Amino acid sequence: MRSKPPRTLLFVASLLLALPALVAVVANCAGAAKPAPTGQAAARSAGSAARDTAVFAGGCFWSMQTDFERRPGVVRTTVGYTGGHTVNPSYEDVTTETTGHSEAVEVVFDPAKTSYAKLLDLYWHSIDPTQADGQMFDRGSSYMTVVYYRNEAQHQAALASKRAIEASGALKAPIATQIRAAGPFYRAEEYHQEYGRKNPVPYGAYRLGSGRDRRIDEVWGKVAAHPEGY
Repeated sequence: MRSKPPRTLLFVASLLLALPALVAVVANCAGAAKPAPTGQAAARSAGSAARDTAVFAGGCFWSMQTDFERRPGVVRTTVGYTGGHTVNPSYEDVTTETTGHSEAVEVVFDPAKTSYAKLLDLYWHSIDPTQADGQMFDRGSSYMTVVYYRNEAQHQAALASKRAIEASGALKAPIATQIRAAGPFYRAEEYHQEYGRKNPVPYGAYRLGSGRDRRIDEVWGKVAAHPEGY
């Protein structure tokens, strides 16, 4: 009976047979580990950095989020509370109308695809800016309309857009919407996030019952802004 080859020879033979595969694996790993060219890395970095944020209060934040989400250039939207003095308020806190907070939407957008001016235009035409005590049947300070500017450029843009609407004569009553400096924004409870998208039937019933779209049509006519489906 033929004797088995020594273990050393078996190991060497196996290594030689596996060598092409090992070379390929090493080459692939080296390619994967190779840093991206400087231009590509800079482009990715610039892409992630090229974001801006707008904050608007316009009545029920379910509706404000529905108005802004999935619009061209909008990266993400978050509903929350801002403008008041209570730290980390809950929904129950804000509904007491003692916190000073507004229900608001934070809109992160890509300035290469949309602009703050365009978001302002969408905002104005999604609300009734002449109502001073809230929006539609949602009454109270937490439902009042406010543009919260985050820097002086946004401040001037908001003022300019308000003046342009006033000069146009499109509205039959004075603008009650406030323009205020932004403060801390407190994310609302998870069940409020994207409420309209996650709960289309109850939200649709709420929106219809609130008279929001009917009132916006009365205020703005053909230039009223409505989210898809409303």
